[in-house]
Amino acid sequence: MQHFAYVISGALVGFLVGMTGVGGGSLMTPLLILLCGIHPKAAVGTDLIYAAMTKLFGTFLHRRCGPVRWSIVLWMMSGSLPGVAVALLWLRHIGSPQEMAQVIRVSLGICLLITAPAILFRPTLKAWVLRHQLGGPVQSRVLTVVLGFVLGCMVSLSSVGAGAIGMAVLVMLYPTLPLRELVAIDIAHAIPLTLIAGAGHWVEGDVIVPTLLLLLSGSLPGIWLGTHCAGRCPERWQRLILGSLLLLIGVKTI
Repeated sequence: MQHFAYVISGALVGFLVGMTGVGGGSLMTPLLILLCGIHPKAAVGTDLIYAAMTKLFGTFLHRRCGPVRWSIVLWMMSGSLPGVAVALLWLRHIGSPQEMAQVIRVSLGICLLITAPAILFRPTLKAWVLRHQLGGPVQSRVLTVVLGFVLGCMVSLSSVGAGAIGMAVLVMLYPTLPLRELVAIDIAHAIPLTLIAGAGHWVEGDVIVPTLLLLLSGSLPGIWLGTHCAGRCPERWQRLILGSLLLLIGVKTI
C-alpha cells in the first residue's frame, strides 16, 4: 500500500509540474515528510534527484524554452555552487539526527512561505520593477551571483526554490528579457543545481533509490498528462491554486 502511495504522489506532483512548470520540489518534499514519514534529510536528497529528472523530462515534452543566455546562467552557477557546498557542510556538522531534522523542517517551511508569494505575485513584481529601474548591468550581475548563492543554500537544505523563487527574482533582475528566455535561464540553472545538490546528498547516503524509482514511475506519466492539459486552466488560477497550496503546506511544515 505504501508503494502505491509513492506512485500516486509522484503522479499528482508530476501532473502539476507538467501543467504549470513549477512546484516539483515544493510539493514532493513535504509529501515525503508529512505523509510518508521519511526523515527530512532523506526526503530532501531523494527529491533533489527526482526534481532534476522530472525537470529534464518536462522540458523535453514542453519544448517551449527560448535561447539560453549562458552568461547569466554562469553568473548564477558561480554563486549556487558555493551555496551548495556551504549548506551541505553545515548539515554535516549540525549534530544529532533530531536537530538536523528540525533544521530541515524549518528551512523547508520558510522556503515554502517565500515561494508562495513569489508565485502569487509574480506579475505584480514584474510590473513594479518595470516602473522602478533597479541599477545597471554591474549591479544586476552582483545580484545574480547573490541569487545563485541563496538558491544553492535553499535547494540543498530543502530542495525548494530552484524554479519558482529563481524565476521570480530573474523577472525582477531582468524585466526587459522575454519570459521565454527567463524560463530557459531558470531551467538551464535549476537542472544542474538540483543534480549537484542531489549528488552531494547521495554521497551522504540520503537518497532512497527504491522510493525514487516509485516516484518516477508515477511522475513521468503524470508530467506527460499535465503537459497536454497545460493552457486549459488560466494562468492566474494556476498561480492562485499552487501559491495557496504552498502557503498552507509551509505553515503546516513549520
